[in-house]
Amino acid sequence: MPKGALVKDSKRTYPPGSIVSGATGQPVTFDTMIQDLSGVRIVFIGESHTDAAHHAVQLKILKALYPRVEGLRVGMEMFDAPYQTVLDAWTSGKLDEKAFLERTHWYANWRYDFALYRDILEFIRDNRIPLYGLNIPFHLPAKIAIGGIESLSPEEKRHLPRSIDTSNAAHRAYVKKIFQNHHLPGRDNFDYFYLAQCVWEDAMAEQAVANLNGKFMVVLAGNGHIIKKFGIPDRVFQRIPLPFKTVYPVASGDTAELSYGDYLWITPQKE
Repeated sequence: MPKGALVKDSKRTYPPGSIVSGATGQPVTFDTMIQDLSGVRIVFIGESHTDAAHHAVQLKILKALYPRVEGLRVGMEMFDAPYQTVLDAWTSGKLDEKAFLERTHWYANWRYDFALYRDILEFIRDNRIPLYGLNIPFHLPAKIAIGGIESLSPEEKRHLPRSIDTSNAAHRAYVKKIFQNHHLPGRDNFDYFYLAQCVWEDAMAEQAVANLNGKFMVVLAGNGHIIKKFGIPDRVFQRIPLPFKTVYPVASGDTAELSYGDYLWITPQKE
């Protein structure tokens, strides 16, 4: 019997398949959640990148929202913004998978198994849903974490967001815990490390806003970018104060808090 996921502040363990309201701590149905999500303008869905069950959650929500909202578009952390012409070619049906992987440099940039994302990207292509790359070029956050922004070349600085917010104490504390638990050689300066994280979040928020165009957007990004909303979601809201919701997948066996998302979706334990 799967043991489920513990949500600490509700003091309950929820079985796989449960969708838990972050506001009440009570389980809700999928249809209830979709009805709620349909009433906002941006939905952020997290993931653990290598967990196939999390990608299944993303696809199920996308499929449910597609006929219910006007002008659905998708923004993905998995692609750099400069690859937009390639993404446009994919969504217009001009590229097969092999060419798409080559032209996005998937295994040089994102590197995770494409099979985890295939169904999502095929659904986007088959329905001609506009797709936008949200990320800053992948090598830049690591450079900033090591040498700060001034270590970048003028060309590299061109990719930086117009504003970078490093003022959120709760976000800073969250990132500091990651820094202390997963220290990497050469990244000894926490201020640089935190600045890199904020550049990353603000760059993706800026791209999401730039491509919203009055429509409805679903943003797919790692759980660390949507947890407690202080990554991408709040930074989008700072730029354009539109209603949004977050869905945070939690694998069975893991622990979460209600504040992690508007909805916590408990998935089977990762094999």
